[in-house]
Amino acid sequence: MSDMNTVAKAFTDFYYETFDGGRQNLASLYRESSMLTFEGAQFVGANAIVEKLVSLPFQKVLHRVSTFDAQPSAPNSSNLLVTVTGQLLIDDEQNPQMFSQTFQLIAENRTYWVYNDIFRLNYA
Repeated sequence: MSDMNTVAKAFTDFYYETFDGGRQNLASLYRESSMLTFEGAQFVGANAIVEKLVSLPFQKVLHRVSTFDAQPSAPNSSNLLVTVTGQLLIDDEQNPQMFSQTFQLIAENRTYWVYNDIFRLNYA
């Protein structure tokens, strides 16, 4: 089970560092069958997903991951379900926004790609 958590940690570190440094560089994590649900709006395919992420109305963003949890997403497979919670600092804002994000990761050639990605801001 620790291997699953190691993969989840490595994925979340890579995903958010890449997102914060250049959202357009996330394209390699998605495939044409990937789906993003972002605040209720759905996008299918790597191009549509990256277009959505790049079009978000901010210049700078910093994700602070608070928690992540991982589980196998199917019996007898290496696919993973990863749920993340944390804070977003957008542009020069001082007050962070809370978020949650869930990924279904598909194992392929000793690496993973994102099949499902669900993102929500959490309002108090």
